Amino acid sequence: MSPRHTAAEAARTRQTILDCAVELASVHGVGGVSAGDIAARTGLSRAGVIGPFGTMDELRLAVLAVAASVFAEQVWQPVSGLPAGLPRLSAAVEAWVSYLGRRVFPGGCLMTTASIEFDALEGPVSDQARAMIDGWRTVLAADTEVAIRAGELDPSTDPDQVAFELYGIAMALNQAVVLLHDAAAPARARAAAARLLSNPPKPGPASETRGDPTDD
Repeated sequence: MSPRHTAAEAARTRQTILDCAVELASVHGVGGVSAGDIAARTGLSRAGVIGPFGTMDELRLAVLAVAASVFAEQVWQPVSGLPAGLPRLSAAVEAWVSYLGRRVFPGGCLMTTASIEFDALEGPVSDQARAMIDGWRTVLAADTEVAIRAGELDPSTDPDQVAFELYGIAMALNQAVVLLHDAAAPARARAAAARLLSNPPKPGPASETRGDPTDD
């Protein structure tokens, strides 16, 4: 067997493991993914499951990387070319609500799940979950600040508070869709976000000044 063929097989095996882990994680949580469960579904040994990643933590980090990639593909990439400020912020919120309402992952948004699952834990997986959430809230706050500078929102609007409340709406939507099977939840989330962006909150505690996300 040629080295190229061996490498291709190894890559396929790794992807099979990762696909299975993502599916399990969306339902059972990233921390609930076990080598035994993946082995039972894929026919691999436990050592064969862990081997391509080195450790279970590295496999879980790979799962979070998939979650971030899918989120970006579904929510950010479709709107990233729009003008920064309120147009892009509103479009991003609509894409976010659509993504959550469609349950792209079987168990709901993996980023949201991970942010709850690891909020009181320390370690590389919780660090990555925290970075993912902080990064998205930074994007939301930055576009809010651009909207303020452009006169699209009241100058006393607090960008960090807007990002905080938008994320709260999304978490409520994810729970309503997955746990409560509430078909009206996406419409309620849209109404809540529209009300927030038409009457944004004034400065809250410890607000930070952020730059235009297009400046990155």
